[in-house]
Amino acid sequence: MLKKMYDWVLQWSERPGGTWALFIIAFCESSFFPIPPDVLLIALAVGAPKKSYKFAMVCSLGSILGACVGYFIGWQFMDLIGNKIISFYHLTDKIDYIAALYQQWDAWAVSIAGFTPIPYKLFTITAGAFSINFPIFIIASAFSRTLRFVLVGSLIYFFGPSIQTFINKYFNILAIVFTILLIAGFVAIRFVF
Repeated sequence: MLKKMYDWVLQWSERPGGTWALFIIAFCESSFFPIPPDVLLIALAVGAPKKSYKFAMVCSLGSILGACVGYFIGWQFMDLIGNKIISFYHLTDKIDYIAALYQQWDAWAVSIAGFTPIPYKLFTITAGAFSINFPIFIIASAFSRTLRFVLVGSLIYFFGPSIQTFINKYFNILAIVFTILLIAGFVAIRFVF
């Protein structure tokens, strides 16, 4: 089933309306859809490298607005919808862990999740369920999702289609390494200043 969804997402890169599909997929992925929008972002950007940044911004906007829906689901409909979505992805056992992350890190947990391969919908829904400060949630989401998608768009803009295989193969590792460097930078800034 996931393979069929993946193929369905990918086929939008060859159709008119691919940019709208990117927005909608990014929107839905932030709260319930299983396929990350990076798949279509990469395909569209490879097809038109000069538009890579445009695609990255469309993807970011869709993802941020979708994160608001995820937050709302957790805030108002956790029992009715949120728990079912989390259960569908077999992430129910992670809720207590996420609660501890929010208590310790608050928006930093959202920022890290928004950039990494961690299922972002888990964090958007639980942010609402645990009543994380909404403006801070939006800022953290906007920062991390935009950074993630602009990084992908930049790689394709500067290196062209040849970078697609590298991104597809090593995306999770690259995201984790970048996140570690990002956290190390924040920690260094905290101790220096």
